[in-house]
Amino acid sequence: MFLEFFYGLREAGLKVTLGEWLTLQQALSMNMADNSLTGFYYLARMILVKSETDYDKFDSVFESAFKGAAMETEVGKNMLKWLDKPQMNELLQESDRDWLNKLEEIQVDKDDVEERFRQRLKDQDSEHNGGAYWIGTMGKTSFGNTGGNVGGVRVGGTTGYQSAFSVVGARKYRDFRNDRVMDNRQFQQALRRLRQFSARLDIPKTELDLNGTVDETCNHGGMLHLVMEKPRKNSVKLLLLMDSGGTMIPYTKLLNELFQSVTKTNHFKEVKVYFFHNCIYSKLYKTPECENGDWIDTEWMFRNLDSDYKVIIVGDAAMAPEELYSDSGNYRGPNGGLSGMQWLQLLKKHYKKIVWLNPKMAPGNAPWREAETAIKQIFPMYKLTVDGLNQAMTKLMMNKR
Repeated sequence: MFLEFFYGLREAGLKVTLGEWLTLQQALSMNMADNSLTGFYYLARMILVKSETDYDKFDSVFESAFKGAAMETEVGKNMLKWLDKPQMNELLQESDRDWLNKLEEIQVDKDDVEERFRQRLKDQDSEHNGGAYWIGTMGKTSFGNTGGNVGGVRVGGTTGYQSAFSVVGARKYRDFRNDRVMDNRQFQQALRRLRQFSARLDIPKTELDLNGTVDETCNHGGMLHLVMEKPRKNSVKLLLLMDSGGTMIPYTKLLNELFQSVTKTNHFKEVKVYFFHNCIYSKLYKTPECENGDWIDTEWMFRNLDSDYKVIIVGDAAMAPEELYSDSGNYRGPNGGLSGMQWLQLLKKHYKKIVWLNPKMAPGNAPWREAETAIKQIFPMYKLTVDGLNQAMTKLMMNKR
């Protein structure tokens, strides 16, 4: 079981060293896990896991390796499926909440609830909604979610009255994973690193370092010796170009999260955002609706947004080859007599730093995705995940092109 745990962690990508594993064994020999599975879980995670982004992977491997020794309140996939009813939470918000004012008056026997919960897990073999006995939703039982009971065990679902003393079946660290498609929180964390990159890598030293100048002048016998430092204010200018409509419709929420994260942070000196459909042509749209006439000329952008802008293009590159190669391939608007490929080449020629983020990028050069493969030859392309965005930000801030 322990060897399965060790090799499972390594196979999941956690860099567990032999020294760390021996440290865990030593800690166990000193009874630091207090002879409990829960104690062992926290002890092992503290010693073996180096980053919160690996917590979810650790949880998955731990559950797989020690499922035979897990407590009797382990919940199966079928039950979690029965309890996955987000629409019930809306009904909960509309229901009568007067009884919540009496929360402090209600006493719950935690041990009794957990014992009854274990018994229900053994006996229950079907889905239940409502009622006051089985594990289910919208009932008065102590087990399940979105029910009208104070104290108990929430299984699956989302928090309602926030009165449960235990939560089962929750992947608490799923959002910390660095290989998952991103949400607003993940965008904020990744973009925050951009300021660190800008301070370390390619921002020129343009501000006078007064203390350094005094020291160096003294060291040079009174001869003035100026010392410059990097500016404290972020000087990064960002141009965000986002594909909208068509095959990008499933990613509308994701694009909105990225838009909000970019426009509402102070990580950039300037931010410009424009939209396109499938490929960039002679016009860029001001809104994601990509309506004819509500646009700017791409050449105007070249003239007015200088080459120091860092450019992030977001799109799935899932266009027909003719949309990329034909000078009449743009059916949504003018193309200025050039193909999409030619416009992309002009973009690359004008701006020094460009990356492409793809929410469904195929690994390698996929022959069935001709347009994506061709675009990868022009711009460095990254999967739109936490890792992908971090790699893209590093690429944007590097001194070398």
